[in-house]
Amino acid sequence: MQGVEITGPLHPRYDEILTPEALDLLALLQREFGARRQDLLKAREERQAHLEAGGTLDFLDETAGIRADPSWRVAEPAPGLVDRRVEITGPTDRKMTVNALNSGAKVWLADFEDANSPLWENMVQGQLNLRDALDRTIDFNVGDKRYALRPDGELAVIVVRPRGWHLPEKHLLVDGEPMSGSLFDFGLYFFHCARRQLAKGRGPYFYLPKMESHLEARLWNDVFVRAQEVLGIPRGTIRATVLIETYPAAFEMEEILYELREHSAGLNAGRWDYLFSVIKKFRTRGREFLLPERNSVTMTAPFMRAYTELLVRTCHRRGAHAIGGMAAFIPSRRDPSVNTVALEKVRGDKTRESGDGFDGSWVAHPDLVPVCREVFDSVLGGRPNQLDRLREDVSVSAADLLSVAKTPGEITEAGLRGNVDVALRYLAAWMAGNGAVAIHNLMEDAATAEISRSQIWQWTHNAVKLSDGTTVTKELVERIIAEELAGIAAEPGYDEALYGQAVTLFTKVALDDDFAEFLTLPAYAAMT
Repeated sequence: MQGVEITGPLHPRYDEILTPEALDLLALLQREFGARRQDLLKAREERQAHLEAGGTLDFLDETAGIRADPSWRVAEPAPGLVDRRVEITGPTDRKMTVNALNSGAKVWLADFEDANSPLWENMVQGQLNLRDALDRTIDFNVGDKRYALRPDGELAVIVVRPRGWHLPEKHLLVDGEPMSGSLFDFGLYFFHCARRQLAKGRGPYFYLPKMESHLEARLWNDVFVRAQEVLGIPRGTIRATVLIETYPAAFEMEEILYELREHSAGLNAGRWDYLFSVIKKFRTRGREFLLPERNSVTMTAPFMRAYTELLVRTCHRRGAHAIGGMAAFIPSRRDPSVNTVALEKVRGDKTRESGDGFDGSWVAHPDLVPVCREVFDSVLGGRPNQLDRLREDVSVSAADLLSVAKTPGEITEAGLRGNVDVALRYLAAWMAGNGAVAIHNLMEDAATAEISRSQIWQWTHNAVKLSDGTTVTKELVERIIAEELAGIAAEPGYDEALYGQAVTLFTKVALDDDFAEFLTLPAYAAMT
């Protein structure tokens, strides 16, 4: 095709997804919207420079009229998205596709982003898996066990999460340049599956990650309008839920809903990436924005409480769903005592969310679906959601969102070692093509490594002291990396080459003076 080049290998059936017509749509979207995407990424850099120079975040003066206007609302909930009390997340590999759709959850977040490693094979095969699932031709064999969609009962509604605006797709060049990973993932799914979903009484639904401003939401809305126009699908058919998982976006929730209002399906509290963004945005500001070690930061911390309560109030004021955060626990098949403690924590977390007015929440494992459903059932009763709970009792100021210093907790050597251990394990798996990794009974995704390395960067560059008085230095971190790696190397299945890559990458993004905005950018560049 003119100006379009595929540089990745073409495996069997790839021609079913990378058709000339689908590539036409991708090229059109890249040519019409690629420059705006680049401009918005530059705007992120400018805001970061402002913060590093001593600036702050606040609600925008120029959009005060949107926030003050009580008349506008988002579109009515689309078919299949009225009741979202339990959502399961996971990558689009064949086994997960079957298990997620069969899980009993109302929605499956089919993830091309943080729970996915962007190997070329994952990106194209994932699209095939989604199409096969809609055609009910998908199955998967592991030894003597066959995974297939159940013939009766309701399957979860598919909601696709494309990659964030910052990530490219280097295996598809348009006019000699890598195209946007966001537009690649969105465009292929929309082209192949929009009409399939409509034929089933559903629609093409999306989760939008990593946005930092309402102008980025406006870009997505314009992409939706254009794609629907090109394929002859009615405007407003697409629905999108936005993850509020960056610090700047927390100050623009209403504006983001407004920009997407004809296509909006609500907001999600993407809390793990939110913590990463808090650290990243104010990483040079010393103790003013210093968080304790990641496992001690709970959702009851004042700044996190402000964020989630504002999200519910904002959504329900505008008729939009508010979806809660991830329960990442993976039940143990060998230790029931671990399950008892962890499931009580999951239950407590979902009880808090449902009590606060959230309309549903996320789980990472099918065994957690009944727990989440039971909690939300007890609050919802016969209702499909809590859109009628307006939470007019909530009042959140910019100062409340910025009250990071009030977070209780400490920074210990064990916490530092935990960050190193989990990040190394995750990165080794990610480089091998697995983005959803079971580590110490938790399902970890890219946010895990991002929080871990950004905390270590902040601690080393601000000479933070551990609870025992030891100052966190580059030399200390390098010694701990070597020690933790030695422990991992003694375990079965250790891959020296993969962990060598993981150590090199982690050392760079955790200790270099230049802070990488996303570790997935240098990691992706190192992938073939």
